[in-house]
Amino acid sequence: MENKKVRVGILGFGTVGCGVYRVITEGHDSIAHREWLDLAVKRVLVRDFVNEPNIDKAPREVFTTAIDEIVNDPEISIVCECMGGTEPARSFILACLNAGKTVATSNKEVVAKHWPEFEAAAKASGAGFYIEATAGGGVPIVRTLIDAMPSNNIESLMGIVNGTTNYILTKMEEEGLNFDDVLKEAQALGYAEANPAADVEGWDCVYKLAILGSMAFHARVEIDAIHREGITKVSKEDMAIAREMGYTIRLLAIGKKIGGSHGHIELRVHPTMVPLSHPLASVRGVFNAIFLHGDAVDDIMLYGRGAGQMPTASAVVADVIYAAKAHEHRYMTFDNTFGAPQTLTLQKDWISGYCVRLLVKDSTGVLEQIAGVFAKNGLSIHTMMQRGEDSTDGCVTIVIITHHAKELALQTAVESMRDLDCVVSVENVIRVER
Repeated sequence: MENKKVRVGILGFGTVGCGVYRVITEGHDSIAHREWLDLAVKRVLVRDFVNEPNIDKAPREVFTTAIDEIVNDPEISIVCECMGGTEPARSFILACLNAGKTVATSNKEVVAKHWPEFEAAAKASGAGFYIEATAGGGVPIVRTLIDAMPSNNIESLMGIVNGTTNYILTKMEEEGLNFDDVLKEAQALGYAEANPAADVEGWDCVYKLAILGSMAFHARVEIDAIHREGITKVSKEDMAIAREMGYTIRLLAIGKKIGGSHGHIELRVHPTMVPLSHPLASVRGVFNAIFLHGDAVDDIMLYGRGAGQMPTASAVVADVIYAAKAHEHRYMTFDNTFGAPQTLTLQKDWISGYCVRLLVKDSTGVLEQIAGVFAKNGLSIHTMMQRGEDSTDGCVTIVIITHHAKELALQTAVESMRDLDCVVSVENVIRVER
């Protein structure tokens, strides 16, 4: 049997694009042996030849600065978009799809924002559009949802889907360091960008949750529907308190569906206290994990490297191989259009546990006043702890973990506590998943 010849174009030759080239080129013989594919890169698009740092990592003749040399090349059937950002990535993806070329991308931002028009273009031309590398890096979550769990209704997902923030929180926990100090170290090691906002403010997780939530709950999720909080307010005190109370803190992307196909969904990204006994609590450093609950299969967790050159390249090339062997490309079965009518209602007043850290005056009657605010708002206290009994400034820290409560009631209670004379400040509020 003769191997099927497949020629690939790569858009962008940064970290991921260079990795894709390596996986295809260095793995040519093993891919040919396992998959009966003669897979090779024919063209790589770069911005220019002078400032490209990886120009020496491939033969000069494969490089081009003209997208038309890829779009109009009849030999190139699959294009790997590894540029990042929205433009020109969006325009280049559409040009390739409109020309009938299948696209595999690692660009979670452009997919989260423009997925409907990509899928419409792919359907119109008969091309494929593959996104495994957008949501979990090297963790095969997309293929799991599409191919391994079609018999399940996914009721919830919770994921550590950003390696940078997980590295920062792990270092803060293990070494008792402040956020700013660990961020500088992460930048020096290349785990965090010079401008780390996309990671530490939670945007990267929002893009991934928009993709995962759409597939898991079978409804198009817009990024504006997702509640977002980053990790910049998490302190070493929060980490120490969490550990004392049997928890750790992780930045989680959380999606839940309640009430079946015509119920409601909640979608949120924020720092979360999880019990040390929970599988996600053991995910440390730059690793990612996604914890799924299906109505038939129950709990599943996928774990691995969610970022980095080779894990992400591995996922992109997996899509290339999958697409090359497909007899017919598959598309999403939900209504993947902008402003699609939703059968599921977005829930903003979700139910969660909460950890509230207060700095209060060390005087009689304080706990009674605080407990009164909680009771007035229908909140029940699960655990309370006082820290700093020997404080010389006349203040102590009170930490309260609630039973499950509604988000809006908790926020009302927090605002009321800020008005109490005995409360110096509300230091932080972190949600709790059990």
